[in-house]
Amino acid sequence: MRFNKNYLPLLFGVALAAGVFIGSKLNFEDTTEKIFATNSKKDKLNRLIDYIDYEYVDQVNTDSIVDVTVNGILENLDPHSVYIPVDAYEKNAEDMRGNFVGIGISFYPYHDSIAVIRSLLGGPAARAGIRGGDRILYADDKPLFGAAFNRDSISEYLKGEKNSRVTLKVFRKGEKDLLTFKVKRKDVPLVSVDASYKLTDNLGYIKVNRFAETTSEEFDNALEELTSNGITGLVLDLRDNPGGYIYTAEEMLDEFLGKDKLLLITRNKKGEETKSYATRRGDFEDGTIYVLINENSASASEIVAGALQDNDKGTIIGRRSFGKGLVQREMALGDGSAVRLTIARYYTPTGRSIQKPYGNGNEAYYSEYEKRYKNGELLSADSIQVADSLRYVTPKGKVVYGGGGIIPDVFVPKDTSIANETLQFVSRSGYMGYFVFEYLEKNRKLFKGISFEEFNRSYSVDTPLSEEFIEYARLNEARIDLSAYSEDLKKAIKANIAQQLYGPNAFEMILNDGDPMLQKVLELEGVLTPVQEDEN
Repeated sequence: MRFNKNYLPLLFGVALAAGVFIGSKLNFEDTTEKIFATNSKKDKLNRLIDYIDYEYVDQVNTDSIVDVTVNGILENLDPHSVYIPVDAYEKNAEDMRGNFVGIGISFYPYHDSIAVIRSLLGGPAARAGIRGGDRILYADDKPLFGAAFNRDSISEYLKGEKNSRVTLKVFRKGEKDLLTFKVKRKDVPLVSVDASYKLTDNLGYIKVNRFAETTSEEFDNALEELTSNGITGLVLDLRDNPGGYIYTAEEMLDEFLGKDKLLLITRNKKGEETKSYATRRGDFEDGTIYVLINENSASASEIVAGALQDNDKGTIIGRRSFGKGLVQREMALGDGSAVRLTIARYYTPTGRSIQKPYGNGNEAYYSEYEKRYKNGELLSADSIQVADSLRYVTPKGKVVYGGGGIIPDVFVPKDTSIANETLQFVSRSGYMGYFVFEYLEKNRKLFKGISFEEFNRSYSVDTPLSEEFIEYARLNEARIDLSAYSEDLKKAIKANIAQQLYGPNAFEMILNDGDPMLQKVLELEGVLTPVQEDEN
């Protein structure tokens, strides 16, 4: 083979470029092995994906393989390091922002159209005049019904850029022609304060469902309104609250604890500690505070309960909380997806870690409820297992424990009957909502012009309606039989009717009537006489 001298300049240029590139990567204090082992773990994954892309015999969606790989890696870390794929990212972001841009309606995809349950108070749709029971048939002349109706595409037409307009054509019973509404899209809150009202003349109640960006403002507004109406005590309901942003929990604690009180300690893998303190005089420092928690209260909920308990402020009531003491940070992966990676552990002011063990895998971690159920701790405080090595003492001498959740100061057992669990699910999951919506479709005019106060005082669900729901549940896929729990069922139906007519505050007020934890609060306040248990 003869060498062509005309290629010499080209070969020299390529060699020179390669030399400059490799030289820029070299650290001359490194060994040869280190230089050429750089990023070998990343290279292995990249090569494998490339081999599948270019060489594998069948066509494969390598994006899905990457998703599975990322999830597999994170599952070997801890239960709270999670992958957020591209198609779920925006929904997750909305949940944590606490708002989205849209028209502000609560709706059902009902039969083959969009049925408005109610327009959110103060939202664009409410200001435009859209009501519960309306059917949105067109958005900018795009049909939202019949064969063209795609439930998954609803958000595409109702959400959009802030201050953009959408023209809606609406069917309303009793109206001959379709109604036309021009609605300007605005920020619509995803409410994190479900309820705020007075339990007694002096005692307020606020229920918080998560800790999002907007929670502090919502909570402050609710607390300000209650204090202006004369409350001196507050019940903060954090039951079933899975948590959220740490800084939001700290802002809430600022309302209850004096300046420079320690709220939280975080510690990273290097052992570096960060301590968070109350920054100002809180509006409710002198008030009485009760915090309600249960086995589903986690993360930021536990930060609030733990900080108040360790600072000898208020009374924690309920059952041992979930036990999440890990801190995550969201990190973008460059393609619209992200990972929430655990970067630290947090500790309550006395130094307690409340993170429960997770060494036996995610399935065992999340099924710990069954273990609590079997060992009896949902029924008796004496069954809660504590370790003396995790014993801590607050400034005023109260003994508290770490090692897996916040143990309440006052224990309230759970009603573990299957019927009660089922009824709670039916009441709060939306399952009953479809039945109630159909009832209101036929009877909405009965409630026209009636205030919630009048509805709560005078309306009762009759037996035929509760029996109709029992039959509906029996025939539906769920196959639920609640025939033995007629009175509780009637209350749940009434609460769901109130929710669709008046909103979530009304729903909580009705369901909370007779609630065991609130009854315990009223006993401690001296409003109710404690129920004496029989001794045998």
